Amino acid sequence: MTKTNDSKRSGSVDSAPLLDVDRGNAPLKAEIMELFSEIYDSGWFIGGPQVKQLEESVAAATGAKYAVGCASGSDALLVSLMAFDIKAGDCVICPSFTFFATASAIRRLGAQPVFVDIDPVTFNLDVEQVKQAITPKTKAIIPVHLFGQCADMDPIMELAGRYNIRVIEDCAQSIGATYNRKGSGSIGDVGCFSFYPTKNLGGMGDGGIMTTNDAEIADRLRLFANHGMKPRYYHQVIGVNSRLDAMQAAVLNVKMKYVNQYGADRRQNASNYQQLMTRYGISSLVAAPGVDNEGHVWNQYTIRIPDGRRDEVRRQLADRKIGSEIYYPIPLHRQVCFKDLGYEEGSLPHTEAAAAEVLSIPIFPELTIAEQQYVVESLAEIIAGQQEVRKAA
Repeated sequence: MTKTNDSKRSGSVDSAPLLDVDRGNAPLKAEIMELFSEIYDSGWFIGGPQVKQLEESVAAATGAKYAVGCASGSDALLVSLMAFDIKAGDCVICPSFTFFATASAIRRLGAQPVFVDIDPVTFNLDVEQVKQAITPKTKAIIPVHLFGQCADMDPIMELAGRYNIRVIEDCAQSIGATYNRKGSGSIGDVGCFSFYPTKNLGGMGDGGIMTTNDAEIADRLRLFANHGMKPRYYHQVIGVNSRLDAMQAAVLNVKMKYVNQYGADRRQNASNYQQLMTRYGISSLVAAPGVDNEGHVWNQYTIRIPDGRRDEVRRQLADRKIGSEIYYPIPLHRQVCFKDLGYEEGSLPHTEAAAAEVLSIPIFPELTIAEQQYVVESLAEIIAGQQEVRKAA
Protein backbone atom coordinates (compact mmCIF):
# COMPACT_ATOMS: atom_id res chain seq x y z
CA MET A 1 0.00 0.00 0.00
CA THR A 2 1.43 3.37 -0.99
CA LYS A 3 0.28 6.94 -0.61
CA THR A 4 -1.80 8.40 -3.39
CA ASN A 5 -0.19 11.73 -4.22
CA ASP A 6 -3.23 13.61 -5.50
CA SER A 7 -2.01 16.62 -7.48
CA LYS A 8 -5.45 18.10 -8.15
CA ARG A 9 -5.75 21.82 -7.56
CA SER A 10 -7.55 23.06 -4.50
CA GLY A 11 -10.50 24.19 -6.59
CA SER A 12 -11.56 20.56 -6.89
CA VAL A 13 -12.13 20.11 -3.15
CA ASP A 14 -14.30 22.03 -0.73
CA SER A 15 -13.53 20.20 2.51
CA ALA A 16 -10.72 18.59 4.48
CA PRO A 17 -11.46 16.33 7.45
CA LEU A 18 -9.21 16.42 10.49
CA LEU A 19 -9.10 12.61 10.39
CA ASP A 20 -10.37 9.97 8.02
CA VAL A 21 -9.92 6.58 9.67
CA ASP A 22 -11.98 4.85 6.99
CA ARG A 23 -9.68 6.11 4.24
CA GLY A 24 -6.76 4.34 5.86
CA ASN A 25 -8.61 1.18 6.88
CA ALA A 26 -10.47 0.48 3.64
CA PRO A 27 -7.52 -0.99 1.65
CA LEU A 28 -6.79 -3.40 4.52
CA LYS A 29 -10.32 -4.64 5.10
CA ALA A 30 -10.09 -8.01 3.33
CA GLU A 31 -6.85 -8.99 5.06
CA ILE A 32 -8.14 -7.93 8.47
CA MET A 33 -11.48 -9.70 8.04
CA GLU A 34 -9.71 -12.92 7.08
CA LEU A 35 -7.71 -12.77 10.32
CA PHE A 36 -10.88 -12.03 12.30
CA SER A 37 -12.44 -15.17 10.84
CA GLU A 38 -9.41 -17.25 11.84
CA ILE A 39 -9.49 -15.91 15.40
CA TYR A 40 -13.23 -16.47 15.60
CA ASP A 41 -12.78 -20.10 14.63
CA SER A 42 -9.84 -20.60 16.98
CA GLY A 43 -11.63 -19.24 20.04
CA TRP A 44 -8.34 -17.70 21.22
CA PHE A 45 -9.52 -14.14 21.89
CA ILE A 46 -7.11 -12.99 24.62
CA GLY A 47 -3.37 -13.26 24.04
CA GLY A 48 -2.25 -16.00 21.68
CA PRO A 49 -0.14 -15.93 18.51
CA GLN A 50 -1.45 -12.61 17.21
CA VAL A 51 -0.47 -10.83 20.43
CA LYS A 52 2.92 -12.56 20.50
CA GLN A 53 3.58 -11.51 16.90
CA LEU A 54 2.68 -7.90 17.67
CA GLU A 55 4.90 -7.80 20.74
CA GLU A 56 7.83 -9.09 18.72
CA SER A 57 7.29 -6.72 15.81
CA VAL A 58 6.84 -3.63 18.01
CA ALA A 59 9.99 -4.50 19.95
CA ALA A 60 11.91 -4.85 16.69
CA ALA A 61 10.48 -1.64 15.23
CA THR A 62 11.31 0.47 18.28
CA GLY A 63 14.68 -1.11 18.97
CA ALA A 64 13.60 -2.30 22.41
CA LYS A 65 14.38 -5.84 23.54
CA TYR A 66 10.94 -6.64 24.94
CA ALA A 67 7.32 -5.58 24.45
CA VAL A 68 4.30 -6.43 26.59
CA GLY A 69 0.76 -5.91 25.31
CA CYS A 70 -1.92 -4.28 27.46
CA ALA A 71 -5.45 -2.94 27.14
CA SER A 72 -4.70 0.74 26.40
CA GLY A 73 -2.08 3.44 26.41
CA SER A 74 -3.55 4.74 29.67
CA ASP A 75 -3.09 1.32 31.24
CA ALA A 76 0.46 1.17 29.91
CA LEU A 77 1.32 4.22 32.01
CA LEU A 78 -0.50 2.91 35.07
CA VAL A 79 1.04 -0.57 34.89
CA SER A 80 4.53 0.90 34.39
CA LEU A 81 4.19 3.04 37.50
CA MET A 82 2.89 0.05 39.44
CA ALA A 83 5.83 -2.06 38.29
CA PHE A 84 8.18 0.56 39.77
CA ASP A 85 6.24 0.60 43.06
CA ILE A 86 5.19 4.24 42.74
CA LYS A 87 2.95 4.99 45.74
CA ALA A 88 1.55 7.65 48.03
CA GLY A 89 4.19 10.19 49.00
CA ASP A 90 6.17 9.77 45.79
CA CYS A 91 6.50 12.52 43.18
CA VAL A 92 6.50 12.03 39.42
CA ILE A 93 7.55 14.84 37.08
CA CYS A 94 5.51 15.27 33.88
CA PRO A 95 4.26 18.01 31.58
CA SER A 96 0.92 19.71 32.10
CA PHE A 97 0.52 20.13 28.35
CA THR A 98 -0.50 16.56 27.56
CA PHE A 99 -3.48 14.22 27.55
CA PHE A 100 -5.09 13.50 30.92
CA ALA A 101 -3.83 9.91 31.15
CA THR A 102 -0.23 11.00 31.70
CA ALA A 103 -1.05 12.48 35.09
CA SER A 104 -4.14 10.48 36.04
CA ALA A 105 -2.06 7.30 36.20
CA ILE A 106 0.19 8.98 38.77
CA ARG A 107 -2.72 10.21 40.88
CA ARG A 108 -4.52 6.85 40.83
CA LEU A 109 -1.61 5.40 42.80
CA GLY A 110 -1.73 8.20 45.37
CA ALA A 111 1.48 9.78 44.08
CA GLN A 112 1.80 13.46 43.20
CA PRO A 113 2.16 14.75 39.65
CA VAL A 114 4.75 17.52 39.55
CA PHE A 115 3.92 19.61 36.50
CA VAL A 116 6.72 21.44 34.70
CA ASP A 117 6.67 23.86 31.81
CA ILE A 118 7.34 23.09 28.15
CA ASP A 119 9.72 24.32 25.50
CA PRO A 120 7.52 26.73 23.47
CA VAL A 121 8.94 25.50 20.15
CA THR A 122 8.67 21.71 20.52
CA PHE A 123 5.88 21.60 23.16
CA ASN A 124 7.93 18.96 25.01
CA LEU A 125 9.35 19.07 28.54
CA ASP A 126 11.78 21.88 29.29
CA VAL A 127 14.78 20.01 30.68
CA GLU A 128 15.89 22.95 32.83
CA GLN A 129 12.46 22.95 34.46
CA VAL A 130 12.76 19.21 35.08
CA LYS A 131 16.12 19.73 36.75
CA GLN A 132 14.70 22.36 39.10
CA ALA A 133 11.71 20.15 40.00
CA ILE A 134 13.72 17.17 41.27
CA THR A 135 13.57 16.54 45.03
CA PRO A 136 14.35 13.52 47.23
CA LYS A 137 10.71 12.46 46.73
CA THR A 138 11.04 12.30 42.93
CA LYS A 139 10.78 8.68 41.84
CA ALA A 140 10.05 9.00 38.12
CA ILE A 141 9.90 11.33 35.13
CA ILE A 142 7.35 10.91 32.35
CA PRO A 143 8.51 12.77 29.24
CA VAL A 144 5.76 12.94 26.63
CA HIS A 145 6.80 12.72 22.98
CA LEU A 146 4.06 15.14 22.06
CA PHE A 147 2.57 15.34 18.57
CA GLY A 148 5.05 12.71 17.32
CA GLN A 149 8.35 14.40 18.23
CA CYS A 150 10.60 12.89 20.90
CA ALA A 151 11.43 14.91 23.98
CA ASP A 152 15.08 15.84 24.55
CA MET A 153 15.95 12.47 26.05
CA ASP A 154 19.74 12.57 26.54
CA PRO A 155 19.73 15.21 29.28
CA ILE A 156 16.63 13.66 30.83
CA MET A 157 18.37 10.29 31.03
CA GLU A 158 21.47 11.94 32.45
CA LEU A 159 19.40 13.52 35.23
CA ALA A 160 17.62 10.23 35.88
CA GLY A 161 20.90 8.38 36.20
CA ARG A 162 22.36 11.01 38.49
CA TYR A 163 19.39 10.92 40.90
CA ASN A 164 18.35 7.27 40.48
CA ILE A 165 15.00 8.19 38.95
CA ARG A 166 12.95 5.99 36.63
CA VAL A 167 12.02 7.29 33.16
CA ILE A 168 8.72 6.24 31.62
CA GLU A 169 8.34 7.48 28.05
CA ASP A 170 4.80 8.44 27.07
CA CYS A 171 4.92 7.32 23.44
CA ALA A 172 1.17 7.42 22.79
CA GLN A 173 1.68 9.71 19.77
CA SER A 174 5.14 8.68 18.66
CA ILE A 175 5.42 5.12 17.35
CA GLY A 176 8.10 5.18 14.67
CA ALA A 177 9.66 8.41 15.93
CA THR A 178 13.38 8.56 16.64
CA TYR A 179 15.73 10.58 18.81
CA ASN A 180 19.41 10.55 17.84
CA ARG A 181 18.59 7.41 15.81
CA LYS A 182 17.10 5.66 18.85
CA GLY A 183 13.48 4.59 18.60
CA SER A 184 10.79 6.16 20.73
CA GLY A 185 10.19 3.74 23.59
CA SER A 186 13.70 2.29 23.60
CA ILE A 187 15.47 5.04 25.56
CA GLY A 188 13.88 5.19 29.02
CA ASP A 189 13.13 2.36 31.42
CA VAL A 190 9.73 1.75 29.80
CA GLY A 191 7.95 3.09 26.72
CA CYS A 192 4.13 3.33 26.76
CA PHE A 193 2.25 3.19 23.45
CA SER A 194 -1.41 3.68 22.58
CA PHE A 195 -3.25 2.04 19.69
CA TYR A 196 -6.33 4.24 19.88
CA PRO A 197 -7.87 4.31 16.38
CA THR A 198 -6.69 7.83 15.51
CA LYS A 199 -3.04 7.22 16.40
CA ASN A 200 -0.23 6.76 13.85
CA LEU A 201 -0.71 3.03 14.41
CA GLY A 202 -4.38 2.71 15.30
CA GLY A 203 -6.48 -0.33 16.07
CA MET A 204 -10.25 -0.75 15.97
CA GLY A 205 -10.74 -0.09 19.66
CA ASP A 206 -8.48 0.39 22.64
CA GLY A 207 -5.09 -1.24 22.93
CA GLY A 208 -1.58 -0.53 24.17
CA ILE A 209 1.90 -1.92 24.58
CA MET A 210 4.89 -1.38 26.87
CA THR A 211 8.50 -1.66 25.73
CA THR A 212 11.70 -2.09 27.73
CA ASN A 213 15.28 -3.30 27.41
CA ASP A 214 15.27 -5.02 30.81
CA ALA A 215 14.03 -8.62 31.11
CA GLU A 216 13.17 -8.22 34.80
CA ILE A 217 11.13 -5.10 34.12
CA ALA A 218 9.34 -6.88 31.25
CA ASP A 219 8.39 -9.71 33.63
CA ARG A 220 7.03 -7.22 36.18
CA LEU A 221 5.02 -5.39 33.52
CA ARG A 222 3.45 -8.65 32.39
CA LEU A 223 2.78 -9.65 36.00
CA PHE A 224 1.05 -6.40 36.95
CA ALA A 225 -0.98 -6.34 33.70
CA ASN A 226 -2.38 -9.82 34.41
CA HIS A 227 -3.82 -9.54 37.92
CA GLY A 228 -0.38 -10.02 39.49
CA MET A 229 -0.84 -13.70 38.63
CA LYS A 230 2.04 -16.14 38.11
CA PRO A 231 1.45 -19.04 37.74
CA ARG A 232 -2.28 -19.13 37.03
CA TYR A 233 -4.39 -18.44 40.14
CA TYR A 234 -1.29 -17.67 42.23
CA HIS A 235 -1.14 -13.91 42.83
CA GLN A 236 2.24 -12.42 43.70
CA VAL A 237 1.11 -8.76 43.73
CA ILE A 238 -2.10 -6.76 43.38
CA GLY A 239 -2.21 -6.23 39.65
CA VAL A 240 -4.89 -5.14 37.19
CA ASN A 241 -6.73 -6.75 34.30
CA SER A 242 -5.06 -5.13 31.30
CA ARG A 243 -4.58 -7.62 28.51
CA LEU A 244 -4.50 -7.04 24.77
CA ASP A 245 -7.10 -9.01 22.84
CA ALA A 246 -6.29 -10.99 19.71
CA MET A 247 -8.67 -9.07 17.43
CA GLN A 248 -6.91 -5.77 18.12
CA ALA A 249 -3.51 -7.41 17.75
CA ALA A 250 -4.53 -8.83 14.36
CA VAL A 251 -5.51 -5.37 13.08
CA LEU A 252 -2.24 -3.95 14.32
CA ASN A 253 -0.18 -6.76 12.83
CA VAL A 254 -1.61 -5.92 9.42
CA LYS A 255 -0.89 -2.22 9.89
CA MET A 256 2.62 -2.75 11.29
CA LYS A 257 3.73 -3.57 7.75
CA TYR A 258 2.96 0.02 6.79
CA VAL A 259 3.94 1.92 9.94
CA ASN A 260 7.12 3.32 8.39
CA GLN A 261 5.17 4.42 5.33
CA TYR A 262 2.57 6.12 7.53
CA GLY A 263 5.36 8.11 9.18
CA ALA A 264 6.95 8.99 5.84
CA ASP A 265 3.59 10.17 4.46
CA ARG A 266 3.00 12.35 7.51
CA ARG A 267 6.48 13.85 7.17
CA GLN A 268 5.76 14.59 3.51
CA ASN A 269 2.48 16.24 4.45
CA ALA A 270 4.28 18.34 7.07
CA SER A 271 6.83 19.40 4.47
CA ASN A 272 4.01 20.28 2.07
CA TYR A 273 2.38 22.45 4.71
CA GLN A 274 5.60 24.28 5.49
CA GLN A 275 6.15 25.04 1.80
CA LEU A 276 2.55 26.11 1.26
CA MET A 277 2.51 28.35 4.32
CA THR A 278 5.69 30.04 3.14
CA ARG A 279 4.16 30.53 -0.30
CA TYR A 280 1.01 32.07 1.18
CA GLY A 281 2.90 34.25 3.66
CA ILE A 282 1.71 32.61 6.86
CA SER A 283 4.80 30.63 7.83
CA SER A 284 4.85 32.40 11.20
CA LEU A 285 1.89 30.22 12.24
CA VAL A 286 4.02 27.06 12.19
CA ALA A 287 5.07 26.27 15.74
CA ALA A 288 8.10 24.09 15.08
CA PRO A 289 9.34 24.38 11.49
CA GLY A 290 12.11 21.94 10.67
CA VAL A 291 12.64 20.64 14.22
CA ASP A 292 14.13 17.15 13.77
CA ASN A 293 11.81 16.46 10.86
CA GLU A 294 13.54 13.17 10.08
CA GLY A 295 12.67 11.74 13.50
CA HIS A 296 9.22 13.35 13.77
CA VAL A 297 6.13 11.30 12.86
CA TRP A 298 3.62 14.16 13.06
CA ASN A 299 0.74 12.55 14.93
CA GLN A 300 -0.58 16.11 14.88
CA TYR A 301 0.37 19.14 12.83
CA THR A 302 -0.06 22.02 15.22
CA ILE A 303 0.07 25.73 14.44
CA ARG A 304 -0.10 28.68 16.82
CA ILE A 305 -2.54 31.55 16.38
CA PRO A 306 -1.79 34.32 18.90
CA ASP A 307 -3.60 37.40 20.13
CA GLY A 308 -6.82 35.62 21.08
CA ARG A 309 -7.70 34.84 17.45
CA ARG A 310 -7.51 31.04 17.60
CA ASP A 311 -11.14 30.25 18.33
CA GLU A 312 -12.43 32.55 15.60
CA VAL A 313 -10.01 31.03 13.08
CA ARG A 314 -11.25 27.60 14.05
CA ARG A 315 -14.87 28.66 13.63
CA GLN A 316 -14.19 30.00 10.15
CA LEU A 317 -12.31 26.84 9.19
CA ALA A 318 -15.34 24.82 10.27
CA ASP A 319 -17.52 27.04 8.06
CA ARG A 320 -15.30 25.91 5.18
CA LYS A 321 -15.66 22.24 6.21
CA ILE A 322 -12.07 22.01 7.41
CA GLY A 323 -11.54 19.88 10.47
CA SER A 324 -9.36 21.04 13.36
CA GLU A 325 -8.87 20.31 17.04
CA ILE A 326 -7.31 21.91 20.09
CA TYR A 327 -4.75 19.70 21.80
CA TYR A 328 -5.12 20.81 24.63
CA PRO A 329 -7.46 23.67 25.61
CA ILE A 330 -7.00 23.39 29.39
CA PRO A 331 -3.60 22.31 30.71
CA LEU A 332 -3.66 19.67 33.41
CA HIS A 333 -2.44 21.95 36.19
CA ARG A 334 -5.57 24.06 35.66
CA GLN A 335 -8.02 21.15 35.60
CA VAL A 336 -10.56 21.00 38.43
CA CYS A 337 -9.49 17.50 39.46
CA PHE A 338 -5.93 18.72 40.13
CA LYS A 339 -6.93 21.94 41.86
CA ASP A 340 -5.70 20.69 45.23
CA LEU A 341 -2.12 20.59 43.90
CA GLY A 342 -2.09 24.37 44.20
CA TYR A 343 -0.95 25.53 40.77
CA GLU A 344 -2.00 29.12 40.17
CA GLU A 345 -2.78 30.74 36.85
CA GLY A 346 0.49 31.87 35.31
CA SER A 347 2.59 29.26 37.09
CA LEU A 348 3.48 27.50 33.80
CA PRO A 349 3.45 30.39 31.32
CA HIS A 350 4.59 28.57 28.16
CA THR A 351 2.07 25.79 28.79
CA GLU A 352 -0.75 28.27 29.31
CA ALA A 353 0.20 30.29 26.22
CA ALA A 354 0.23 27.13 24.11
CA ALA A 355 -3.19 26.08 25.39
CA ALA A 356 -4.58 29.46 24.33
CA GLU A 357 -2.98 29.44 20.87
CA VAL A 358 -2.58 25.94 19.45
CA LEU A 359 -4.70 24.50 16.66
CA SER A 360 -4.11 21.16 14.96
CA ILE A 361 -5.04 20.80 11.30
CA PRO A 362 -5.32 17.67 9.09
CA ILE A 363 -2.11 15.62 8.72
CA PHE A 364 -3.27 11.98 8.33
CA PRO A 365 -1.29 9.90 5.79
CA GLU A 366 -3.95 9.74 3.08
CA LEU A 367 -4.51 13.52 3.03
CA THR A 368 -4.23 14.80 -0.54
CA ILE A 369 -2.22 17.70 -1.89
CA ALA A 370 -5.47 19.32 -3.00
CA GLU A 371 -6.87 19.12 0.55
CA GLN A 372 -3.69 20.58 2.01
CA GLN A 373 -3.73 23.47 -0.42
CA TYR A 374 -7.38 24.13 0.40
CA VAL A 375 -6.52 24.22 4.11
CA VAL A 376 -3.63 26.66 3.65
CA GLU A 377 -5.50 28.90 1.18
CA SER A 378 -8.36 29.08 3.67
CA LEU A 379 -6.05 29.87 6.57
CA ALA A 380 -4.37 32.62 4.57
CA GLU A 381 -7.71 34.17 3.63
CA ILE A 382 -9.01 33.99 7.19
CA ILE A 383 -5.85 35.51 8.68
CA ALA A 384 -5.80 38.25 6.04
CA GLY A 385 -9.45 39.01 6.75
CA GLN A 386 -8.77 39.29 10.46
CA GLN A 387 -5.87 41.64 9.81
CA GLU A 388 -8.09 43.88 7.67
CA VAL A 389 -10.72 43.97 10.40
CA ARG A 390 -8.10 44.89 13.00
CA LYS A 391 -6.72 47.66 10.77
CA ALA A 392 -10.19 49.06 10.25
CA ALA A 393 -10.86 48.98 13.97
